[in-house]
Amino acid sequence: MEKKNIASMIRSFALVFIIIAICIVMTIVSPVFMTSRNIINIIRQISINGIIAVGMTFVILLGCIDLSVGSIVAITSVICGFMLQAGYHWLVACIVALIVSIIFGCFNGFLIAYVNFQPFIATLATVTMGSGIALAFSDGKPYTISDPAFLAIGQGYVGAILIPIILLVIVVAVGLVILNMTTFGRYVFAIGGNENAAKLSGIRTKRVKLAVYVISAICASIVGMILSARISSGQPTAGDGYELDAIAATAIGGTSMNGGIGSLTGTIFGFILLGLLTNSMNLLNINSFYQQIAKGILIIIAVFIDMTSKGKSR
Repeated sequence: MEKKNIASMIRSFALVFIIIAICIVMTIVSPVFMTSRNIINIIRQISINGIIAVGMTFVILLGCIDLSVGSIVAITSVICGFMLQAGYHWLVACIVALIVSIIFGCFNGFLIAYVNFQPFIATLATVTMGSGIALAFSDGKPYTISDPAFLAIGQGYVGAILIPIILLVIVVAVGLVILNMTTFGRYVFAIGGNENAAKLSGIRTKRVKLAVYVISAICASIVGMILSARISSGQPTAGDGYELDAIAATAIGGTSMNGGIGSLTGTIFGFILLGLLTNSMNLLNINSFYQQIAKGILIIIAVFIDMTSKGKSR
C-alpha cells in the first residue's frame, strides 16, 4: 500500500475520532445537542456545505480554486425567486437557474483553461461580477417564495428523511463514482499531480478543467435551490462565505491544495466535522467572530499537516 494511501487512512480515522469525541462532549455539556430539532439543524447545514464541498474537491484536486460558488448560489436563489413570483413552474425555474450557473462555470473554466488566467484571479472576478448581477437583478431585495412544491426541496421529507440530505447523498454518490470509477476521475488526479505529464500522455487538460468548473457550478446551483427553499426566499446575498466553508471542509479532509492528492471520502468527514463544530459553537454561544477565527485556524492546521507530510514545510 502506498504511503499516501496510508496517510489518507490515518487522517480519516483521526477525523472520525474527533467527530465522535465532539458528539460525546457536546452530549454531556449541552442537553440540546442530541435533540431531534438540533440534529435536523446539523443535517440541514451539513447538506448545504457538503454539496458545495463535493464540487470544490474536484477543483482543488486539479490544484485550482473556485471562489465563485457563493455568487452562483446567490444567482440561483434570485432567479428561482423571480421566476416563481412571476408564476413559472418550479421545475422551469430550477432548470433556468441551473443553465445560468453552468454558463458561469463554463466562463470560469474558459478563463482558466483557455485564456490561462490564474484560478484565484478568474474566480475572484466571477464572484464579484456574480454578486453584482444578483444584486442588480433583484434591486437588492429578496423575492418571497410560496410554491409548496419548490419549498419541499429545502423543507420536505421522503418518509423520515430530509430531502436536502437525500440530495447530498446523491451528489456524493455521483462524485465518488466519477472520481474513483471513471477515466475522467483519473484525469483529474493526473492533471493535479503533474499537468505537463498529463498533456504529454494525451489528456485533453483544457476540457477536463472546463468540465470540473461546470461540476462545481452545478453543485453550487443545487445549494442555491435548497437554501432558497429552506428560507422561503430568493436572496441576492445568499451564499456569502460558502466558498470558505467548502475550501475548509476539503482541506480538513486531506485534499492537497497543490492538487493530485485527496479523496471525496476525506471531504465527507471534513464537512461533517465542520458542521458539528459550527453547531457546537452556536450551542455554546460562542461569538460568530470567534467562530471565523476557529475555522481559519483549522484551515492553517490542515494545510500545515499536508505540507509536513510531503516534507515541504520550511
